[in-house]
Amino acid sequence: MTQDILQSESPTQSPTDTQVAYSVSPGLLGFLDKHDLSICLSSYQSGRFYLIGRNPNGGIMINEQVFEKAMGIDVKNGSITLATLFQIHRFENVLRDDQRIDALFDACFVPRQSFTTGELDAHDVAVTDAGQILFVNTRFNCVATVSDKHSFEVVWKPSFISKIADEDRCHLNGMALENGVLAYVTAVSKSDTIDGWRDRRSHGGVVIDARTDEIVCDGLSMPHSPRVHNDRLYVLDSGSGRLGEIVRDTGSDKGRFEKIAFCPGFVRGLAFHNNFAIVGLSKPRYERFEGLPLDKKLRKADSEPWCGVQIIDLQKKEVVAWFRIDGAVQELYDVATLPNVGCGMSLSFVTDHIRSLVTYEEG
Repeated sequence: MTQDILQSESPTQSPTDTQVAYSVSPGLLGFLDKHDLSICLSSYQSGRFYLIGRNPNGGIMINEQVFEKAMGIDVKNGSITLATLFQIHRFENVLRDDQRIDALFDACFVPRQSFTTGELDAHDVAVTDAGQILFVNTRFNCVATVSDKHSFEVVWKPSFISKIADEDRCHLNGMALENGVLAYVTAVSKSDTIDGWRDRRSHGGVVIDARTDEIVCDGLSMPHSPRVHNDRLYVLDSGSGRLGEIVRDTGSDKGRFEKIAFCPGFVRGLAFHNNFAIVGLSKPRYERFEGLPLDKKLRKADSEPWCGVQIIDLQKKEVVAWFRIDGAVQELYDVATLPNVGCGMSLSFVTDHIRSLVTYEEG
């Protein structure tokens, strides 16, 4: 069963196959309405940035914009930060509470700052409480920040990486803040040779405490999206399709991965709202990711992988709502929540709207 879906702002660039179908569970609209939020999604494979909200006239509204290789998303104090192919953009909502666009959109996010980094294969992005933009610089195996002069400035690197080099050695990808500062990162392996992570995809993944350089959990399969929520550390074990929590037993040096839910896909992108986890799913690229534990788990469940989002009740460990994409868009990277936004839109650089929209502070 699905609900009415309205797609707005069709981008001028199309995926390789223009056939894309969206479907939602009956409970998605009610969930967004009850919690007064929208959901952000990024798809690097198709170069898409989505805002999933509520159409004031009924049903789900999908606002879709083109941003080449859209990756990490961060929402902080009403602003959105998005990592893309060679830039990082900061979006601001230019509408007042009493303003609407086309009598539909109660928020309009415009990219007001853009930092040119070059192609660094930037993954997760986050803004600290001090206002510093951090991003995972996967190409150079470090967490970095933007620079007024250069492509990046190094903030942190794993102790097992011997030097900053233009070699994706461990496939550093995920990052979590705690109390507004860098706290945890994920990597596919501890490899210190170029492309060494590809031989460690099944069980080489680690979660690292960036404050102490301590490995707090290992033995994971391509972990992504570490997040701290309600003083608990969560992570996606992407190669096995599992959402889980890193639990530390008394007296133990390392934590253990405790499964919360299995999702039928390569899981990437994790956000929280109250007691709910919002998880992104992708169809795995088998030419690169074959042989992962996910294959066996899907066969056991007699299921096919799919692309979309599942909202999971952390107490019941059950899916309460979902959003699914079929067709040309097969991979997502990140998800985030937009509190107090009912029906939001963003502007990209490939449409005329960004040139024609002019706003200013009155009074």
